[in-house]
Amino acid sequence: MSRLFLSLLLSSATLFQMSAALRQDVPLDGRWLFSKTPAENQVRQWQEVTIPHSWNGVDGVTPDYYRGGARYEYTLTLDSVPAGQRAFLRFEGVSQEADVAVNGENVGNHKGAFNAFCFEVTDKLHKGDNIIVVDATNAKNDNIAPLEGDFTIFGGIYRPAKLMILPENCITPLDYASPGTYITQQNVSDKSAHLHVVTKLDGPAFDKSNKMSLRTTVTDPEGNVVASRTAKVGKGVEGKATVTGEFDIKNPALWSKAAPSNRYTVRHELLDGKTVVDTLSQRIGLRYYNIDPDSGFYFNGKSYRLAGVNRHQDRPGKGWAISKEDHDEDMALIKEIGANTIRLAHYPHSGYFYDLCDDNGMLVWAEIPFVGHGTDSPEFAENLKTQLVELIRQNYNHPSIFIWSLFNEIGFGNSGAVQPAGIVAELNELAHAEDPSRPTIGATNKDDLPENWIPDYLAYNNYPGWYWAEPAAMGPSTDWKNKGKGVALSEYGAGASIHDHDPYISKAPKTDGHYHPEEWQAVVHEGNYSELAKRPYAWATWVWNMFDFASAWRNEGDARGMNDKGLVTYDRKTPKDAFYYYKAQWSDEPMAYITARRHEIREDAETKVKVYSNCDEVQLIVNGTPVSTVKPEGGIARWDAVTLRPGDNVITVKATRGASTVTDTCNWYLK
Repeated sequence: MSRLFLSLLLSSATLFQMSAALRQDVPLDGRWLFSKTPAENQVRQWQEVTIPHSWNGVDGVTPDYYRGGARYEYTLTLDSVPAGQRAFLRFEGVSQEADVAVNGENVGNHKGAFNAFCFEVTDKLHKGDNIIVVDATNAKNDNIAPLEGDFTIFGGIYRPAKLMILPENCITPLDYASPGTYITQQNVSDKSAHLHVVTKLDGPAFDKSNKMSLRTTVTDPEGNVVASRTAKVGKGVEGKATVTGEFDIKNPALWSKAAPSNRYTVRHELLDGKTVVDTLSQRIGLRYYNIDPDSGFYFNGKSYRLAGVNRHQDRPGKGWAISKEDHDEDMALIKEIGANTIRLAHYPHSGYFYDLCDDNGMLVWAEIPFVGHGTDSPEFAENLKTQLVELIRQNYNHPSIFIWSLFNEIGFGNSGAVQPAGIVAELNELAHAEDPSRPTIGATNKDDLPENWIPDYLAYNNYPGWYWAEPAAMGPSTDWKNKGKGVALSEYGAGASIHDHDPYISKAPKTDGHYHPEEWQAVVHEGNYSELAKRPYAWATWVWNMFDFASAWRNEGDARGMNDKGLVTYDRKTPKDAFYYYKAQWSDEPMAYITARRHEIREDAETKVKVYSNCDEVQLIVNGTPVSTVKPEGGIARWDAVTLRPGDNVITVKATRGASTVTDTCNWYLK
């Protein structure tokens, strides 16, 4: 086999020596040249950047953030172009439209900011310098979803890119940039499981009779072979062939949050005669679930209430161009709070984050960016369908994904907008055709829309205590929304600033104002979740949102361009009080947390103390003197009349559960 040598030639050359492995990935994460599209009669201004990159990292929180075009250039130096191999460029995310060229020749266009895409470039490369150009734009386009949304549309090559070197005959990377193999779980139980596996192949050998075969081996979490099969490929059509296989597994080790390492490996080996010419492995987790309209969600045969959070992917100074370390930090915080499910709103997220969800036993709601409204153009409908197929095929084998979402709050607040029921019906049919093993769902904030009843399930975005009524109205409003199929809460919550405080607040602040006390957010979540927890038919709940996120048009709370409903600040540095309310509800780790701790300067000598804890008893100690011990109710311990002394006060709590003791301390100053 030939050997391939690559070097990146910018200000200095770096030599990549490729191994003789059948599949080789070369990350294109070095220095790129970048330039926004210049105004008429202006000269293009270049700068060096590294991928991932967004040009809206700074201005994405301002209403006039740049939505336009930009160009990226990358110089790839090849010492040789070997025969018998093929080259592909794969981008994990470019917002929101990309035209890609190699050495002045166009290799493809992709419309959609969130899914990966892959183009073959074998015949475009030559020995020496090869110039890769990506013309990207995040300008609004009525034919590309989303057309609107309560989040900033950051532009750029904001996820990783790579050059893939594959054998001439291979498991295809060109089927909507998917792995090329689709593993459907059927009839999974504690006693057995069946896998239906479809693998797509690509190469000149499949244009004619051949000696190609596909060997598939399934190994259990300990590496033991539990099923295997070798199938002849035979002649395909236009260089493409498909192989299907059926595999039975006895007494499967089921995947779950409690056992996320229970992963099986499905390994494909493409053989030409007896020679292995390509390999591909996918890790899966065997699981089964169902939703009962009265008693809720069941996972692996047991009642399993889904309680978790929504997540947006942006960060200050970076926008969507975040690192693996950023993803890891997000997951660590979500794990800390004790969530068992994540709604990845309002678009497909990074493949790396789906991997993290697999690795940590999280159940995932995955959705396409059909947000707000659509148009009646055939191009828009086609784009939605393409984005749905991309989402499903690229992420088909992730055990964490349990449901596909088709829309969020469509038809809301847009006079003259096209009625979306027709396209939703087409999307629903398409989703089931692509993946018969998972149900569909939609999220709405309106009760009377015809499209609500098209997906298999419906979830509500409901904000009692923030946009309307009192927090406890979550109970009767959820009862009313339940139509006998069970109901999920896709969004609920309230805004909060860690700089605004009122420990005695009794009604909602002006939601579009600049004063969003941290304490009211906590009150809303206490009232909302305590009502939801009483209702088993409310089979899933997702807090809006885990993290503050950029929404350029907003001008409320303590920061412009921000939706501040997160349980954690935008920079991920400060969990808000409500974060710890949910940790007391969901986490198995003993904990205690004094609320209103950031309201450090006090004016009243007599005050209330509220502590979130999942322990059996909590003792309050003020300035070294024990006050009393109480048993938390619903994860909340309260003291209504605590006296502070002038000056510094040290507030301490000591909580016990069994043999475990945890403490928390904060300082308040009485004027």
